Amino acid sequence: MGNHRAVRGEGQRTPATPSTAGKRRAVKQPSRSPLMKALPSTPILLGVTALAVSAGGAVSASGTDLDGYVAQHTTPSASGGMALGLTNATSALSRRDVVVSRDSRRDALADAADQELVEQTEAQAEQRNAVLEQLAQSAEKQAAKIKKNLWVLPLTSYRISATFGQSSSLWASVHTGLDMSAPTGSPIHSVANGVVTEVGYDGSYGNKTVVTLEDGTEIWYCHQTSFLVDVGDVVRGGEVIGTVGSTGNSTGPHLHIEVRPGGGDPVDPWTALVQHGLNP
Repeated sequence: MGNHRAVRGEGQRTPATPSTAGKRRAVKQPSRSPLMKALPSTPILLGVTALAVSAGGAVSASGTDLDGYVAQHTTPSASGGMALGLTNATSALSRRDVVVSRDSRRDALADAADQELVEQTEAQAEQRNAVLEQLAQSAEKQAAKIKKNLWVLPLTSYRISATFGQSSSLWASVHTGLDMSAPTGSPIHSVANGVVTEVGYDGSYGNKTVVTLEDGTEIWYCHQTSFLVDVGDVVRGGEVIGTVGSTGNSTGPHLHIEVRPGGGDPVDPWTALVQHGLNP
């Protein structure tokens, strides 16, 4: 009665007897060395390397792929080679930046030189076009002036009866003009533009009209029957100024014409007419 066995109550569990049957032994995970503990994990290293590659530009210019480049410069070694690989990668990217920058400057300088050459060529072309334009305008003015002062033959129908420089008893000295025989009353035309500076009778020249051209050359028209202009009149080449006659020292109706540059000594009228595109 006095000795009672302890009764197991609910909630109290008898400790299990250790058994070796079916029991697994815990596997110890290898611990990281102090060097490996200090280094960041591989994903972080790859992320850092990717950022470096993005900042430095394309590194695979020689055909090396990105994975190979990262593996080459991030392989760990016993003496901390992984950190050294990252340093080498950064140095390589920096050198790449220097090369790219140098090439960019060279390209920029070449572009600037090309632009300057283009600008110089355009400026020279503009100057040349300006000179050509001035020459064209000058040529047009000269052509208009030549057309304006185009000489014409004084008679439409005639026969050369005496030339410049001939000697004869008919003249006190050599012949100073060109004689163009034509019927009395044939119209006489001014050979060029000018101003009438003399009209009247002049001894052996008979009735004479003098027209002074723009360059100062005087043209004498002698032996006329009649005058059709007065002193001060402005005449144009081809305009009728008088008629053929035989006044003064003359043996028959004809026009005696003289050409006197600057109002001085006479020159050969034939040569002067030829020089102005005429064929007497």
